[in-house]
Amino acid sequence: MQLHYSRLSEKDRRQYAALESLKLGRGGITYISNILGVDRKTLLQGRKELTDDLSSPLPQDRQRRVGGGRKKN
Repeated sequence: MQLHYSRLSEKDRRQYAALESLKLGRGGITYISNILGVDRKTLLQGRKELTDDLSSPLPQDRQRRVGGGRKKN
């Protein structure tokens, strides 16, 4: 699980971890957070992404929305 997780993109990691925590049910967030070293907030964000509608999907060549990430100086 950790090997597969390490080879994913940022968004895919977040959603994979969230999916695994959903499969476990109660206590899944804590368990997956400890196993993969992911913050609980990241798992909650991934769960939100999985349950949100796909009204504004990202273009295939981008990992973040325009304006996301660290700001340039």
